[in-house]
Amino acid sequence: MNRVVMQELLDTDSCRPDEVEESLADLRFINKAFGGVSTTTKLLRKVVSKTGLRQISFLDVAGASGDVAAGAAKELAKSGLALSPTIMDRAFDHLAASNQGVAIAGNALQLPFKDGSFDVVGCALFAHHLEPNQIVKFVNEALRVCRHACIINDLRRSRLHLLSVLAGRALYRSPITSHDSAASVKRAYTRRELEHTLGLTSAASIDISSHYLFRMGAIAWKKRAQ
Repeated sequence: MNRVVMQELLDTDSCRPDEVEESLADLRFINKAFGGVSTTTKLLRKVVSKTGLRQISFLDVAGASGDVAAGAAKELAKSGLALSPTIMDRAFDHLAASNQGVAIAGNALQLPFKDGSFDVVGCALFAHHLEPNQIVKFVNEALRVCRHACIINDLRRSRLHLLSVLAGRALYRSPITSHDSAASVKRAYTRRELEHTLGLTSAASIDISSHYLFRMGAIAWKKRAQ
């Protein structure tokens, strides 16, 4: 199944505020039920196991209402780990429902932070919105802003995934989500494609893993200062 770039309605800025909130509610449900929160939590645990961090400052890029970061913080707290999230998204109306941590609007390809501002920079369901050269630019920016790693939580493209999304449309309350869910799968990357693209970044090394229900995770580790 070849990658097909389709515009997602939530990216057009043509939706009414109530339509945006309805679709974001669907995304919160998807992240909670279908591997979004669990994938980010597992990636953060891998960072913790390598770094020994107990308190983690986390920049969640394109984090919308902050549900993934909030869910991961709740899970990590069970192990005595404290996640302090900052949620960033390109649009203020995507952040309107966020009440977890600090929420700001900004450009993912030009992160408005100083070098080494956060322990970890990450994203969920964002990488497939970017073309390969943009992924490289984003990850290099994330590696500049982080102290340890950039984590990516995203979809794995496959025919079976697309069929499951089409079959599950009855679960969504928003017609925007019905359209965007299929578009997301079509423009998502395979594990091999993402690994190749991340190999073009300034990361010291890359870890790729498969997760529940067609999710994949990647950790781009920052090079140690000489």
